[in-house]
Amino acid sequence: MAKRRLPIGIQSFRKMREGDCYYVDKTGYALRLVQEGSHFFLSRPRRFGKSLFLDTLKELFEGSRELFVGLQAHEEWDWSTRYPVLNLSFGKGNFKQSGYLDTNLMAQLDAIEESADLESRYDTAPERFAHVIKSLHSKTDRRVVVLVDEYDKPILDALERPDIARANRDYLR
Repeated sequence: MAKRRLPIGIQSFRKMREGDCYYVDKTGYALRLVQEGSHFFLSRPRRFGKSLFLDTLKELFEGSRELFVGLQAHEEWDWSTRYPVLNLSFGKGNFKQSGYLDTNLMAQLDAIEESADLESRYDTAPERFAHVIKSLHSKTDRRVVVLVDEYDKPILDALERPDIARANRDYLR
């Protein structure tokens, strides 16, 4: 049997599975989350696999069956149903600047609208976000999955500037 690679620094479930890396099957936990609730806050220390787990959820909801061969979810998931996924990440950028969080989120919404072939009708993020969710639900007749990664970075980046940290916190609410 060939040795597998260690997935050091890999946060993509697809890269990990296609790259024949070691992977501890956590898809059973993903199935439990889906079956037992609707809103979750995952809090673990940095570099503890939160981004990889969210990416695993994304691939699961998008119906990437081939990535789950040999894992618990492969036999237990309904692969006939695919869900629209909004994957937001605040892992990149300089959130110490006033107003940057809005710029960052608007750029992410631009990309989502473009890939989903949606037309933006609103100039503010909360209204655009709600419109994207409603539009995707109408388009697919499926519930929309919203995954947010690095949600705390806009606040933590700005801790030295309490006014910006507070503004970022309030914006994220």
